[in-house]
Parts: sequence; structure tokens; C-alpha cells
Amino acid sequence: MHTPVDTVMVEQRAKSFASRSIKTESKQQGLRLALSMIDLTTLEGKDSPEKVRALCTKAIQPWEGEIDPPLPSVAAVCVYPSLVQVAKRALEGSGVAVASVATGFPSGQYPLDVRLNDVKEAVCAGADEIDMVINRGAFLSGEFDVVAEEITQVRTVCGTAHLKIILETGELETLENVRLASELAIQAAAHSGSISDGEVFIKTSTGKVNPAATMPVTLVMLEVIREYYKETGIKIGMKPAGGIKTAKQALHYLVMVKETLGDDWLTKSLFRFGASSLTNDVLRQLVRQHTGRYTATYDFSEA
Repeated sequence: MHTPVDTVMVEQRAKSFASRSIKTESKQQGLRLALSMIDLTTLEGKDSPEKVRALCTKAIQPWEGEIDPPLPSVAAVCVYPSLVQVAKRALEGSGVAVASVATGFPSGQYPLDVRLNDVKEAVCAGADEIDMVINRGAFLSGEFDVVAEEITQVRTVCGTAHLKIILETGELETLENVRLASELAIQAAAHSGSISDGEVFIKTSTGKVNPAATMPVTLVMLEVIREYYKETGIKIGMKPAGGIKTAKQALHYLVMVKETLGDDWLTKSLFRFGASSLTNDVLRQLVRQHTGRYTATYDFSEA
């Protein structure tokens, strides 16, 4: 039976994570962790091989200055399927994953065979991860079986590539719907076969719709993940995407993850930030802690 969401309590609890005091040493560790969890993304009509290669260079070495210990690489670079091969070559041997949006991103309204072929092409080109979008029109029309079957088929086509299921929470209208869509996504992915830890993520947004990620929405999704873990022992990943622009916000999200799911989820294999614009603010804060002064924004390449 679907569990109702107490919206007032969710919003109050989500707000409370922003009031936690974080000591300097813990802040530096948290910022390094946040940097290692970022999916650097370019999803524009003007994307080119040159732009993707530049993004990959930044992904491997986020800042060219000297800092001890060296800064981590980001988790992944996310591109359209047509540019996966370019990213794969540029990131070879770096440990940075290649992710690709597929399934008719960002609308998810294309015919299913087109969306599945989108995934096949991305995987064949070398994508390690697929970020799919659910059909929100079908979900909001109550066609839950249609949405579930599409997710199941996409995960099957993914093969060994990990799957991130984008709910586009800004279009789901209520926290009740966010919870229901999260439960549906996880169950549908599991229906396609066994799930190992981190093979499936649920993700808030495409970054193309406002509002994108919010702390209340993310908290509801984290609670669904926690309940699924208690039932099955399987760890589902989480990715808030869009709207997270500052290092301070990122730390608030990490506090929420720690207090809701525990330390096991404080790793890029189970938690990601879909927020390219976040990268430079995290870098500025890390460099300031290292040098004692803020670095000019032009000292960092565009994410």
C-alpha cells in the first residue's frame, strides 16, 4: 500500500539539514567528496566534439593549480549519445565514467522503439551509464503499467551499463507523486533482473524544467531508497540534478544523505550531483581553504 507523505514534516526536516554546523576539517572533506560526485554535463544544441573534449579535460583535472593532496576527478561526464565515443576516447584510463542521456531526453515522449534504440546506440558507443527519462504524461495519466514496462525494457537494453531513472520531479506536481514515481522506478528496474548495489539510481530532474532538485523532493526519494534497502538489502543510488549551484548547498545535501541513509551512501557509486555549475564554486571554496584567499572566477575554466 502506498505510504502517504506528510508534506509539512518533509519540508521542516529538509530545512533542518541546512542548519547543521560543519567544522573546517569536515567541510574540506565534504567539499572534496562533493567534487568527486559531480556529473559534468553538456546537453546543448551547440555541443561539439571540441566542447566535449574540453569538458573531459576539466573532469579529469578540475583545477590546474597545485593543491595538496591533489583534488579528485569528478565522477562522470554526461553527453548526448552522438558524442559518447568522443568522451570515451578523451576519458580513457582516467577512471571518469561516460554517461549519456537517452530515451528521448528531455521529454521522454518519443515512440518506445526510438527511445530503446537511443539507449542501444549510446551503450554500443561505450556509455558506462544511461540517464533515462520517464514518460511523465503517462505517469500523470495513471498509466503506471506503461511507465513501469518502459523502465524495465530500458534497463534490459542497458546491459552492463548502470541506469539512472529521471523522474522530472518539477512536473510531478506533488511529493506524493514523487514518492510513487520513485517506488515505481525502483520496482520496475528490479523487475528486469537482479540489481547489485549502485547499478540503478533514481534522479530528480533533467535540468531543463523548473523547479529542478529541491531538498524536500530529494528527501522523499532518499526515504524510498532507505525503505527499499531495509526490505531487500540492495542499495539504490540517488542523483539530485539541477538547481544546486553552491558548495554550501552541496554540503547540506551530503548532511541529508548521511543522516537519512548513512555513511555507505557517501560515495560516487551511490550518490551524484547533476550540477556542472556547482563545480567551480566547490573549487573556489577548496582553493580558499588551501591558500586563505578567494580565487578569481576567471581562474577556473567553464564547466
